[in-house]
Amino acid sequence: MNFPRNSCLLKRGSLLSPRVSVSTTGNNAKIDGVNDQLSLSPDEIIPDRGLPETTSLPPKVGVRSAYTLPSPDSTSWDFTGYVVVVKSADWKAAKTYSERGLVYEGKVEGFNGGGLLIRFYSLVGFLPFPQMSPYHSCKEPQKTIQEIARDLTGSVLSVKVIQADEDKRRLIFSEKEASWSKFSNQINVGDTFQARVGSVEDYGAFVHLRFPDGSYHLTGLVHVSEVSWDLVHDVRDILTEGDDVRVKIINIDWEKSRITLSIKQLEEDPLLETLDKVIHKDASVHPNSLDSNGSSVIEPLLGLETIIEELMQEDGIYDITISRQGFEKRVVSQDLQLWLSNAPASGDHFTLLARAGRQVQEIQLTTSLDQEGIKRALQRVLERVP
Repeated sequence: MNFPRNSCLLKRGSLLSPRVSVSTTGNNAKIDGVNDQLSLSPDEIIPDRGLPETTSLPPKVGVRSAYTLPSPDSTSWDFTGYVVVVKSADWKAAKTYSERGLVYEGKVEGFNGGGLLIRFYSLVGFLPFPQMSPYHSCKEPQKTIQEIARDLTGSVLSVKVIQADEDKRRLIFSEKEASWSKFSNQINVGDTFQARVGSVEDYGAFVHLRFPDGSYHLTGLVHVSEVSWDLVHDVRDILTEGDDVRVKIINIDWEKSRITLSIKQLEEDPLLETLDKVIHKDASVHPNSLDSNGSSVIEPLLGLETIIEELMQEDGIYDITISRQGFEKRVVSQDLQLWLSNAPASGDHFTLLARAGRQVQEIQLTTSLDQEGIKRALQRVLERVP
């Protein structure tokens, strides 16, 4: 049976009942339950999926596969399959968007306790709150996520399909991934950004980067080890949600769309301090006492003697002596801390600094190791010493 083509076809948004009846008179088809009575043709019933011209989808399924005529003389048939065919084509489109990383402009239909509901042609997918761009929460920090979701209802967001499983009826979107596609070409390792702290976890803090347009588009992680040069027991003691900070990009994982950030690397590394800089000019710097031979003897800081003994077991370290000590006016930490000084090496001699409380000691190493080798030796020793 041939159907004539008309310029006005089934309109997007027309509501079909779960079971639609189609009757024919001559060569025309009439749909009960749709306000506009339209003439249909087999290849015009499936709407365009709006993909770029370079994107090829599976062949469109015509109306003929959605129903069968009982006999040539039949004047009505079951049209229920049409909805199934359209939805199946939309699932295939969603899968193509996911596989090719295409950005889709989806309308926010509503929201629930976990995220936004996004329209994808005849389907409705889910955009979890954690997959939303930081743009929204940073723009209106005083609003709850539910209030932001309510304001976004009816708007259109740029999203990517990150999961399309027709069997499980699971269609998941990410606005963060779409933002990554747009803004990641503006970042490089070594760049510094003004940023705002988002969520704070035991292992670090997620921080939103502020771009030249004044908005926050990408999020990175400041690991607990990159928060401060001092030992950090709890990130929450230093960072709080909403804090404005300055960060440096130290790594970008392009495949996983992940940014690693550091706060401490924008501060001067205490490992590169000299004793004269660590101790204020008016602080005391003096030998402690003399041994029986008249030589200066300095009692090692608590725990330092064990570290020195372990360092002497490392290949390439031949001798270790405490050369001088001083006392700071302030207490930075009661814990024993070690740094490698930036004082120029003299032959095979390198300088270490040890500090606990107000007391600072300068340690001379005789070694064949370079600066990086000494750092690695120190790391191995500190892992062995309880």
